[in-house]
Amino acid sequence: MDIVFAGALVVDGTGAPAYRADVGVRHGRIAAIDRDRRLGGARVVDAAGLALAPGFIDMHSHSDLQILARPDHLAKVSQGVTCEVLGQDGLSYAPVDDAVLAALRGQLAGWNDDPAGFDWDWRSVGEYLDRLDRGVAVNAAYLVPQGTLRMLCLGWEARKATPAELDAMRAVLADSLAQGALGLSSGLTYTPGMYADTDELVALCEVVAARGGYYSPHHRSYGAGAVAAYAEMVEVSRRSGCPLHLAHATMNFPVNAGRAGEMLALLDDALADGCDITLDSYPYLPGATYLSALLPSWATEGGQDATVARLSDVDVRERIRGEIEETGSDGCHGVPVDWDSIEINGVRLADNTHLVGHSVAESARRTGSTPAELYFSVLVSERLGTSCLMHVGHEDNVRAIMRHPAHTGGSDGLLVGDRPHPRAWGTFPRYLGHYVRELGVLGLEECVAHLTGRAARRLRLTDRGLVREGYAADLVLFDPETVADTATFDEPRQQAVGIPHVLVNGVPVIDDGAHTGALPGRSVRNTLASGQRLS
Repeated sequence: MDIVFAGALVVDGTGAPAYRADVGVRHGRIAAIDRDRRLGGARVVDAAGLALAPGFIDMHSHSDLQILARPDHLAKVSQGVTCEVLGQDGLSYAPVDDAVLAALRGQLAGWNDDPAGFDWDWRSVGEYLDRLDRGVAVNAAYLVPQGTLRMLCLGWEARKATPAELDAMRAVLADSLAQGALGLSSGLTYTPGMYADTDELVALCEVVAARGGYYSPHHRSYGAGAVAAYAEMVEVSRRSGCPLHLAHATMNFPVNAGRAGEMLALLDDALADGCDITLDSYPYLPGATYLSALLPSWATEGGQDATVARLSDVDVRERIRGEIEETGSDGCHGVPVDWDSIEINGVRLADNTHLVGHSVAESARRTGSTPAELYFSVLVSERLGTSCLMHVGHEDNVRAIMRHPAHTGGSDGLLVGDRPHPRAWGTFPRYLGHYVRELGVLGLEECVAHLTGRAARRLRLTDRGLVREGYAADLVLFDPETVADTATFDEPRQQAVGIPHVLVNGVPVIDDGAHTGALPGRSVRNTLASGQRLS
């Protein structure tokens, strides 16, 4: 054996009771599991008192660019993540042409930065996955972003796709799935993805279903229209026959306090009817996005330059202000904004750093302006490249959703900005420490199953997500008594404690709590699109 974890408490990812065993790794695979504890190897790690689990699968990640810019990926691998799913919320960097890529670099700067000198040497999904295969710390899968598809095939116009444009999107989608994408994502509160109607989504999802993928929507509202928005996604799944995975499933804003049960009942009815539905969530109350996401959709039609021009027009600003503050824009989920709940956490210009860590309302009071005036000024000066936290969550909803048997874990974490959301560094240890050990919301075995085996089933990974002989050795060794997130909103880039060892494809990446520098992660590709088994 290359490595033996001796005397570990094996939490195998199925939800079954944990057991003591030696687990041996050879040539990147789990070669032996010996409950009699007689294994020997070139290296033996004393795992007494520690739990050995499959590596955690981050079902909703925004590492698309940073995993390449900083391939050591300490934020994720240090918390036990060995695989993550990129291409989320309908917006990412493949498939593109030169014009679409240039626009996305600006639009997504608040999520992913736009680092100087970075080599954008791909355009297709296959080329992006090839770039990952050059070496990253964790394995990564990719979803085709529906908003990016729309940009590529019909631009930023707020209208229904023509039959020819829809055919073009379906063709690019099919080709991207054949190149290895696992499914389709959408961001239906972001432009231009939000311009798609239900029929368009169904038509795209039919392509996904035929090629063994799944659909992961950020749906049209997490606020005033949340239940109806979930119902639309279930309708898309029913009509298209496409498996559905609900991204960062939650019920936010004051209007949804205590209403998680309504959403879960809707899903349970669909599951009882035979629908294939899963979901993910993060174990925190605030959400995170780019600051311009609050704008009404009409104000962002045409892309970055057109949006900035509108924000520079006094009369247009007043119309936007009324929708955001009084009626609730579609970008703000149909809820009138509470500026005290919107905290700026990342800026691009040094002149705006004084705004970081403060709500828009607080900064407006300090500078003697109105919240709307400050909001518009920041967006124009930063050309929309500002990120924010939205303090709109409810703890009872978070707990109810994470208990659901279709639940998996997703960080939804942004890795850039002055104070990124701590979920980028702390999601998985927070589940294990806060919600398992401290609160008992989930049992240890059940929680690990949510974070590993159930996620692997959704991705149709046949050799990952379980501690089982012959499976890929994506493993995390942690202390159930001490594992905890240390990342906070004030100090978000803090490594978790209680996770001494993480293996990716059998290679130690975290060893005695420190990064080894190894980059054994590779792309995880859909081969069902060409009629083969997903490996």
